[in-house]
Amino acid sequence: MPGGAAPPVASADVLRVEAPVTFKTYMMCVFAAFGGIFFGYDSGYISGVMGMQYFIEVMEGPGVTVLPAWKKSLITSILSAGTFFGALIAGDLADWIGRRFTVILGCAVFIVGVILQVATGGLGLIVAGRLVSGFGVGFVSAIIVLYMSEIAPRKVRGAIVSGYQFCVTVGLLLASAVDYGTQNRTDSGSYRIPIGLQMAWALILAVGLFLLPESPRYYVKKGELDKAAGTLARLRDQPVESSYIQDELAEIVANNEYEMSVTPQGNYFQAWANCFRGSLWDSSSYLRRTVLGTSMQMMQQWTGINFVFYFGTTFFQQLGTIQNPFLISLVTSLVNVCSTPVSFYTMERYGRRALLIWGAFGMVICEFIVAIVGTCRPDDDMAVKAMIAFICIYIFFFATTWGPGAWVVIGEIYPLPMRAKGVALSTASNWLWNCIIAIITPYMVDSDKGNLGAKVFYIWGALCIGCFVYAYLLVPETKGLTLEQVDQMLAETTPRTSAKWVPHSTFAGGEMKDKVAVGHVEQKSDSDDIV
Repeated sequence: MPGGAAPPVASADVLRVEAPVTFKTYMMCVFAAFGGIFFGYDSGYISGVMGMQYFIEVMEGPGVTVLPAWKKSLITSILSAGTFFGALIAGDLADWIGRRFTVILGCAVFIVGVILQVATGGLGLIVAGRLVSGFGVGFVSAIIVLYMSEIAPRKVRGAIVSGYQFCVTVGLLLASAVDYGTQNRTDSGSYRIPIGLQMAWALILAVGLFLLPESPRYYVKKGELDKAAGTLARLRDQPVESSYIQDELAEIVANNEYEMSVTPQGNYFQAWANCFRGSLWDSSSYLRRTVLGTSMQMMQQWTGINFVFYFGTTFFQQLGTIQNPFLISLVTSLVNVCSTPVSFYTMERYGRRALLIWGAFGMVICEFIVAIVGTCRPDDDMAVKAMIAFICIYIFFFATTWGPGAWVVIGEIYPLPMRAKGVALSTASNWLWNCIIAIITPYMVDSDKGNLGAKVFYIWGALCIGCFVYAYLLVPETKGLTLEQVDQMLAETTPRTSAKWVPHSTFAGGEMKDKVAVGHVEQKSDSDDIV
């Protein structure tokens, strides 16, 4: 609160802005998280495939046992390049054709890319197929989080979006398991089976979304309030005339009208420019939210987690005492899967901010231990086992904090007029840094290049220190608030005091408009010099 004043006690009317969560409501929201499976599977299968002898010989010719660094870099990073542009395009599509149909379109594009990869007999098609698949993954990864955040009740929103990250980990595990099962095949099935299975996940998600309702907040944005009321009633398992439905719809409409009234309206380019309006020092400005969302996803990539899942198999192959690197990769994926459900409880019990702070701290400790042990005792069998153990603990900290937490926060911090574009920019940031890390890592680690080996964890540990400081200074607490209340909270408090804030008025009641109008008008005039 301004001036450090004690937060007001929320009234029952303010807190009762959503219907109670029913099993039907929960299951409808949970299914959308299935999109994480093919996202995770697509990210995870390539690590094992690039270590398969048959695939290496297809790419390089008979007798070659290792892919060169530049090919590993290209094959891995090209997917992220596609997802970067796919996520940006999805921000427009989600506002034009809806959240649901954007995800379905992404599944169709993804399947085309998979077909190209299955048909590959050399470098050209595998690269082209992963690029096309990347566009589809970009559509899905950006908009499925937006869709879940907009349909999930506030009390379980963190758990629901965490479920998306859990499905990502399941996808990674399935990819490792399939790679492990096909690694010793001496025909093209060794890599075509892991690649082709991706189509199943996309088909399941697309068919399921045909049966789910559109986001009510999308209909509010389009001015179709009757459809918004009907969809909200279906999502909350309440009749349209229910006071729960009418109150929640009124709050969504009032919040959208307020944001539209203080945001300059214009053409296509003006809509994107609005994402960068306001002061960087104002925690509720559009610019500050865009910077927070994009930097949040950047920091998630800086933890170094995708080094383990993209290059884990080939990295473990470099540790000479490991007999079966495919099995170790499978173990790390299993740790990831088993750890993530912890966040379903902790995300709502302890909040987003606390988990991100302590998760970063835990990862710092583990990564520096791996780096020190790998530097001092690189050829010692017990030392290598200790490294693997601490890599697994590091994965636990990521899977329970930054893995789901970054996705939860970006789905909550944007107001409706810019939400699709804001989430798209944040997701594009994730894939941009994903691509950068995928490109440079082989050159840092491979024995014929930088040959850092386990020393690369010094870099990831140092970057995790930045994640710790970042979370403490900049990440607000959004636990237990509706998306409209998050907008109100950001206008009244700072990240370090946000955990104490409680809702005390509503947009629909008119109190909030009078309370913060001056601050937003100042934001609008200040931003004229920025855009």
